[in-house]
Amino acid sequence: MSHLAHLVQTYGLLLVFGIVLVEQIGLPIPAFPVLIVAGALARDGHANWALCLLASVLACLASDYFWFRAGRYYGKRILRLLCRISLSPDSCVSQTEDNFNRFGPKSLVVAKFIPGFNTVAPPIAGALGTSTARFLWLSVAGGLLWSGVGLGLGAVFHNSVDDVLDIFESMGSRALQVLLGLLILFVLYKYLERRRLLRQLGVPRISVDELKALIDGGHDPVIVDARGITARQLDASIPGALVYFDGKQDELMASLDKDRHIVVYCSCPNDITAAQVAKEFLANGFHRARPLKGGLDAWNAHAGAPAAQPGNCGCVQAGTPNQVA
Repeated sequence: MSHLAHLVQTYGLLLVFGIVLVEQIGLPIPAFPVLIVAGALARDGHANWALCLLASVLACLASDYFWFRAGRYYGKRILRLLCRISLSPDSCVSQTEDNFNRFGPKSLVVAKFIPGFNTVAPPIAGALGTSTARFLWLSVAGGLLWSGVGLGLGAVFHNSVDDVLDIFESMGSRALQVLLGLLILFVLYKYLERRRLLRQLGVPRISVDELKALIDGGHDPVIVDARGITARQLDASIPGALVYFDGKQDELMASLDKDRHIVVYCSCPNDITAAQVAKEFLANGFHRARPLKGGLDAWNAHAGAPAAQPGNCGCVQAGTPNQVA
Protein backbone atom coordinates (compact mmCIF):
# COMPACT_ATOMS: atom_id res chain seq x y z
CA MET A 1 0.00 0.00 0.00
CA SER A 2 1.33 3.45 -0.93
CA HIS A 3 2.19 6.01 1.73
CA LEU A 4 -0.70 8.30 0.71
CA ALA A 5 -3.19 5.43 0.79
CA HIS A 6 -1.83 4.38 4.17
CA LEU A 7 -2.35 7.93 5.50
CA VAL A 8 -5.91 8.07 4.20
CA GLN A 9 -6.68 4.65 5.67
CA THR A 10 -5.05 5.50 9.01
CA TYR A 11 -6.47 8.98 9.59
CA GLY A 12 -9.53 8.52 7.40
CA LEU A 13 -12.24 11.15 7.80
CA LEU A 14 -10.03 13.57 9.73
CA LEU A 15 -7.48 13.68 6.90
CA VAL A 16 -10.15 14.09 4.22
CA PHE A 17 -11.83 16.89 6.18
CA GLY A 18 -8.55 18.70 6.96
CA ILE A 19 -7.05 18.56 3.46
CA VAL A 20 -10.27 19.64 1.76
CA LEU A 21 -10.74 22.47 4.28
CA VAL A 22 -7.28 24.00 3.83
CA GLU A 23 -7.52 23.73 0.03
CA GLN A 24 -10.93 25.40 -0.05
CA ILE A 25 -9.70 28.15 2.27
CA GLY A 26 -7.19 28.99 -0.46
CA LEU A 27 -3.93 27.25 0.41
CA PRO A 28 -2.16 25.56 -2.56
CA ILE A 29 -2.66 22.02 -1.24
CA PRO A 30 -4.44 19.75 -3.77
CA ALA A 31 -7.32 17.89 -2.15
CA PHE A 32 -8.71 16.13 -5.22
CA PRO A 33 -6.02 13.38 -5.18
CA VAL A 34 -6.94 12.63 -1.56
CA LEU A 35 -10.59 12.26 -2.55
CA ILE A 36 -9.64 9.94 -5.41
CA VAL A 37 -7.53 7.79 -3.08
CA ALA A 38 -10.34 7.75 -0.50
CA GLY A 39 -12.77 6.66 -3.21
CA ALA A 40 -10.44 3.85 -4.28
CA LEU A 41 -10.05 2.68 -0.67
CA ALA A 42 -13.82 2.77 -0.20
CA ARG A 43 -14.24 0.63 -3.33
CA ASP A 44 -11.81 -1.92 -1.86
CA GLY A 45 -13.62 -1.92 1.49
CA HIS A 46 -10.94 0.00 3.45
CA ALA A 47 -13.00 3.18 3.95
CA ASN A 48 -16.62 4.32 4.17
CA TRP A 49 -17.59 6.13 0.96
CA ALA A 50 -20.62 7.92 2.45
CA LEU A 51 -18.71 9.18 5.49
CA CYS A 52 -15.84 10.42 3.29
CA LEU A 53 -18.39 12.29 1.18
CA LEU A 54 -19.95 13.83 4.30
CA ALA A 55 -16.54 14.91 5.66
CA SER A 56 -15.59 16.55 2.35
CA VAL A 57 -18.93 18.36 2.00
CA LEU A 58 -18.74 19.67 5.57
CA ALA A 59 -15.22 20.97 4.92
CA CYS A 60 -16.40 22.72 1.74
CA LEU A 61 -19.36 24.23 3.58
CA ALA A 62 -17.20 25.49 6.46
CA SER A 63 -14.76 27.20 4.09
CA ASP A 64 -17.49 28.61 1.85
CA TYR A 65 -19.44 30.01 4.78
CA PHE A 66 -16.32 31.65 6.22
CA TRP A 67 -15.64 33.48 2.93
CA PHE A 68 -19.34 34.24 2.47
CA ARG A 69 -19.49 36.05 5.82
CA ALA A 70 -16.22 37.83 5.05
CA GLY A 71 -17.69 39.04 1.76
CA ARG A 72 -20.90 40.12 3.51
CA TYR A 73 -19.02 42.26 6.06
CA TYR A 74 -15.97 43.44 4.11
CA GLY A 75 -17.19 43.37 0.51
CA LYS A 76 -14.73 44.35 -2.19
CA ARG A 77 -11.80 44.52 0.26
CA ILE A 78 -11.85 40.73 0.58
CA LEU A 79 -12.04 40.30 -3.20
CA ARG A 80 -9.13 42.69 -3.68
CA LEU A 81 -7.07 40.79 -1.12
CA LEU A 82 -7.77 37.40 -2.71
CA CYS A 83 -6.91 38.68 -6.17
CA ARG A 84 -3.69 40.33 -4.99
CA ILE A 85 -2.37 37.05 -3.56
CA SER A 86 -3.37 35.00 -6.61
CA LEU A 87 -0.87 33.96 -9.29
CA SER A 88 -2.71 36.12 -11.84
CA PRO A 89 -3.71 39.26 -9.94
CA ASP A 90 -4.15 41.38 -13.07
CA SER A 91 -6.75 39.08 -14.63
CA CYS A 92 -8.27 37.76 -11.39
CA VAL A 93 -10.90 40.49 -11.14
CA SER A 94 -12.14 40.28 -14.73
CA GLN A 95 -12.14 36.46 -14.78
CA THR A 96 -14.01 36.35 -11.49
CA GLU A 97 -16.63 38.79 -12.76
CA ASP A 98 -17.07 36.87 -16.03
CA ASN A 99 -17.59 33.58 -14.20
CA PHE A 100 -20.01 35.01 -11.65
CA ASN A 101 -21.96 37.10 -14.16
CA ARG A 102 -22.57 34.05 -16.31
CA PHE A 103 -24.71 32.20 -13.76
CA GLY A 104 -24.93 34.47 -10.71
CA PRO A 105 -25.06 32.67 -7.32
CA LYS A 106 -25.74 29.41 -9.19
CA SER A 107 -22.09 29.45 -10.23
CA LEU A 108 -21.33 28.21 -6.69
CA VAL A 109 -22.42 24.75 -7.85
CA VAL A 110 -19.56 24.49 -10.36
CA ALA A 111 -17.11 26.97 -8.81
CA LYS A 112 -14.94 24.26 -7.24
CA PHE A 113 -14.06 22.90 -10.67
CA ILE A 114 -12.62 26.30 -11.74
CA PRO A 115 -9.13 26.95 -10.27
CA GLY A 116 -9.09 30.17 -8.25
CA PHE A 117 -12.80 30.80 -8.62
CA ASN A 118 -13.69 28.31 -5.87
CA THR A 119 -12.24 30.67 -3.22
CA VAL A 120 -13.50 33.93 -4.74
CA ALA A 121 -17.11 32.96 -5.53
CA PRO A 122 -18.38 32.74 -1.90
CA PRO A 123 -17.24 36.27 -0.88
CA ILE A 124 -18.74 37.67 -4.10
CA ALA A 125 -22.05 36.04 -3.21
CA GLY A 126 -21.85 37.57 0.26
CA ALA A 127 -20.89 41.02 -1.00
CA LEU A 128 -23.76 41.06 -3.51
CA GLY A 129 -26.35 40.24 -0.85
CA THR A 130 -27.18 36.61 -1.65
CA SER A 131 -29.44 35.31 1.12
CA THR A 132 -27.82 32.96 3.63
CA ALA A 133 -30.36 30.19 3.01
CA ARG A 134 -29.82 30.27 -0.75
CA PHE A 135 -26.07 30.38 -0.35
CA LEU A 136 -26.05 27.37 1.99
CA TRP A 137 -27.98 25.07 -0.29
CA LEU A 138 -25.95 26.13 -3.33
CA SER A 139 -22.73 25.57 -1.37
CA VAL A 140 -23.90 22.12 -0.27
CA ALA A 141 -24.89 21.25 -3.86
CA GLY A 142 -21.46 22.37 -5.11
CA GLY A 143 -19.67 20.44 -2.37
CA LEU A 144 -21.68 17.28 -3.10
CA LEU A 145 -20.95 17.52 -6.83
CA TRP A 146 -17.23 18.21 -6.48
CA SER A 147 -16.64 15.68 -3.69
CA GLY A 148 -18.79 13.07 -5.38
CA VAL A 149 -16.84 13.37 -8.62
CA GLY A 150 -13.51 12.95 -6.81
CA LEU A 151 -14.64 9.98 -4.75
CA GLY A 152 -16.47 8.49 -7.73
CA LEU A 153 -13.37 8.64 -9.95
CA GLY A 154 -11.42 6.82 -7.26
CA ALA A 155 -14.08 4.13 -6.97
CA VAL A 156 -14.35 3.59 -10.73
CA PHE A 157 -10.63 3.58 -11.44
CA HIS A 158 -9.45 2.05 -8.16
CA ASN A 159 -7.13 -0.45 -9.88
CA SER A 160 -5.45 2.31 -11.92
CA VAL A 161 -5.16 4.49 -8.81
CA ASP A 162 -3.29 1.72 -7.02
CA ASP A 163 -0.90 1.35 -9.98
CA VAL A 164 -0.18 5.09 -10.14
CA LEU A 165 0.42 5.30 -6.40
CA ASP A 166 2.75 2.31 -6.59
CA ILE A 167 4.77 4.06 -9.32
CA PHE A 168 5.13 7.19 -7.21
CA GLU A 169 5.99 5.09 -4.20
CA SER A 170 8.79 3.33 -6.14
CA MET A 171 10.17 6.69 -7.28
CA GLY A 172 10.58 7.79 -3.67
CA SER A 173 12.02 11.27 -3.30
CA ARG A 174 12.25 11.66 -7.08
CA ALA A 175 8.46 11.84 -7.29
CA LEU A 176 8.45 14.78 -4.89
CA GLN A 177 11.24 16.45 -6.89
CA VAL A 178 9.26 16.03 -10.12
CA LEU A 179 6.12 17.52 -8.59
CA LEU A 180 8.10 20.38 -7.06
CA GLY A 181 9.79 21.06 -10.40
CA LEU A 182 6.44 21.17 -12.19
CA LEU A 183 5.10 23.59 -9.58
CA ILE A 184 8.14 25.87 -10.00
CA LEU A 185 7.75 25.81 -13.80
CA PHE A 186 4.07 26.70 -13.47
CA VAL A 187 4.76 29.65 -11.17
CA LEU A 188 7.56 30.82 -13.50
CA TYR A 189 5.23 30.59 -16.48
CA LYS A 190 2.56 32.68 -14.72
CA TYR A 191 5.22 35.26 -13.76
CA LEU A 192 6.56 35.56 -17.32
CA GLU A 193 3.02 35.70 -18.70
CA ARG A 194 2.21 38.58 -16.36
CA ARG A 195 5.40 40.46 -17.28
CA ARG A 196 4.55 40.09 -20.97
CA LEU A 197 1.02 41.38 -20.38
CA LEU A 198 2.28 44.42 -18.47
CA ARG A 199 4.75 45.24 -21.27
CA GLN A 200 2.04 44.97 -23.91
CA LEU A 201 -0.23 47.29 -21.96
CA GLY A 202 2.36 49.94 -21.18
CA VAL A 203 -0.02 52.74 -22.18
CA PRO A 204 0.71 56.14 -20.55
CA ARG A 205 -1.66 56.74 -17.63
CA ILE A 206 -3.46 59.88 -16.56
CA SER A 207 -3.59 60.74 -12.86
CA VAL A 208 -6.67 61.92 -10.98
CA ASP A 209 -5.05 65.36 -10.64
CA GLU A 210 -4.58 65.57 -14.40
CA LEU A 211 -8.16 64.46 -14.99
CA LYS A 212 -9.37 67.11 -12.55
CA ALA A 213 -7.34 69.72 -14.42
CA LEU A 214 -8.99 68.67 -17.71
CA ILE A 215 -12.44 68.97 -16.15
CA ASP A 216 -11.69 72.33 -14.53
CA GLY A 217 -10.13 73.57 -17.77
CA GLY A 218 -13.28 72.87 -19.77
CA HIS A 219 -11.75 70.16 -21.98
CA ASP A 220 -14.83 67.94 -21.54
CA PRO A 221 -13.13 64.56 -21.15
CA VAL A 222 -15.23 61.46 -21.80
CA ILE A 223 -14.94 59.10 -18.84
CA VAL A 224 -15.44 55.42 -19.65
CA ASP A 225 -16.21 52.73 -17.06
CA ALA A 226 -14.46 49.51 -18.17
CA ARG A 227 -15.67 47.37 -15.25
CA GLY A 228 -18.01 44.40 -15.39
CA ILE A 229 -21.51 44.13 -13.98
CA THR A 230 -20.37 42.61 -10.68
CA ALA A 231 -17.85 45.38 -10.01
CA ARG A 232 -20.47 48.05 -10.76
CA GLN A 233 -22.83 46.39 -8.28
CA LEU A 234 -20.15 46.55 -5.60
CA ASP A 235 -19.06 50.14 -6.33
CA ALA A 236 -21.00 52.96 -7.98
CA SER A 237 -19.56 54.35 -11.20
CA ILE A 238 -18.07 57.82 -11.50
CA PRO A 239 -21.14 59.99 -12.12
CA GLY A 240 -21.67 60.51 -15.83
CA ALA A 241 -19.32 57.77 -16.97
CA LEU A 242 -20.12 55.71 -20.06
CA VAL A 243 -20.29 51.96 -19.45
CA TYR A 244 -18.06 50.30 -22.02
CA PHE A 245 -19.16 46.66 -21.69
CA ASP A 246 -22.92 47.32 -21.62
CA GLY A 247 -23.38 47.67 -25.35
CA LYS A 248 -21.79 47.57 -28.78
CA GLN A 249 -18.36 49.12 -28.54
CA ASP A 250 -18.31 50.05 -32.24
CA GLU A 251 -21.47 52.11 -31.83
CA LEU A 252 -20.02 53.81 -28.76
CA MET A 253 -16.83 54.80 -30.57
CA ALA A 254 -18.79 55.98 -33.60
CA SER A 255 -20.77 58.35 -31.40
CA LEU A 256 -17.67 60.08 -29.96
CA ASP A 257 -15.39 62.80 -31.32
CA LYS A 258 -11.91 61.37 -31.90
CA ASP A 259 -10.33 64.63 -30.72
CA ARG A 260 -11.93 64.37 -27.27
CA HIS A 261 -9.95 63.26 -24.23
CA ILE A 262 -10.97 59.68 -23.39
CA VAL A 263 -10.25 58.54 -19.82
CA VAL A 264 -10.87 54.86 -19.12
CA TYR A 265 -10.97 53.42 -15.61
CA CYS A 266 -11.44 50.02 -13.96
CA SER A 267 -10.92 48.56 -10.48
CA CYS A 268 -8.33 45.88 -11.24
CA PRO A 269 -4.61 45.71 -10.31
CA ASN A 270 -2.31 47.73 -12.58
CA ASP A 271 -5.35 49.14 -14.44
CA ILE A 272 -5.13 46.17 -16.82
CA THR A 273 -8.69 46.25 -18.16
CA ALA A 274 -8.63 50.04 -18.52
CA ALA A 275 -5.34 49.83 -20.43
CA GLN A 276 -6.77 47.18 -22.76
CA VAL A 277 -9.82 49.33 -23.51
CA ALA A 278 -7.67 52.46 -23.94
CA LYS A 279 -5.55 50.58 -26.50
CA GLU A 280 -8.74 49.72 -28.40
CA PHE A 281 -9.65 53.42 -28.48
CA LEU A 282 -6.13 54.30 -29.63
CA ALA A 283 -6.30 51.69 -32.39
CA ASN A 284 -9.52 53.31 -33.60
CA GLY A 285 -8.01 56.79 -33.90
CA PHE A 286 -8.74 58.25 -30.45
CA HIS A 287 -5.22 59.60 -29.92
CA ARG A 288 -6.11 61.15 -26.54
CA ALA A 289 -7.31 57.93 -24.89
CA ARG A 290 -5.59 57.04 -21.61
CA PRO A 291 -6.33 54.75 -18.64
CA LEU A 292 -6.84 56.37 -15.24
CA LYS A 293 -3.92 55.58 -12.95
CA GLY A 294 -5.20 53.76 -9.87
CA GLY A 295 -8.68 53.39 -11.33
CA LEU A 296 -11.85 53.96 -9.34
CA ASP A 297 -10.03 53.56 -6.02
CA ALA A 298 -7.78 56.50 -6.86
CA TRP A 299 -10.79 58.59 -7.86
CA ASN A 300 -12.69 57.80 -4.66
CA ALA A 301 -9.62 58.35 -2.48
CA HIS A 302 -8.77 61.70 -4.05
CA ALA A 303 -9.49 64.43 -1.53
CA GLY A 304 -12.00 66.88 -2.90
CA ALA A 305 -12.33 65.17 -6.28
CA PRO A 306 -15.34 66.82 -7.98
CA ALA A 307 -18.18 64.70 -9.25
CA ALA A 308 -17.98 64.45 -13.01
CA GLN A 309 -21.51 65.58 -13.73
CA PRO A 310 -22.87 66.04 -17.24
CA GLY A 311 -22.16 69.56 -18.38
CA ASN A 312 -18.75 69.91 -16.73
CA CYS A 313 -17.02 66.84 -18.14
CA GLY A 314 -18.87 66.06 -21.33
CA CYS A 315 -19.84 62.60 -20.04
CA VAL A 316 -23.20 60.99 -20.57
CA GLN A 317 -25.26 60.13 -17.51
CA ALA A 318 -26.23 56.46 -17.38
CA GLY A 319 -29.72 55.93 -18.72
CA THR A 320 -29.80 58.94 -21.05
CA PRO A 321 -30.67 58.46 -24.76
CA ASN A 322 -26.99 58.76 -25.71
CA GLN A 323 -26.02 55.82 -23.52
CA VAL A 324 -25.21 52.75 -25.57
CA ALA A 325 -27.65 50.02 -24.50
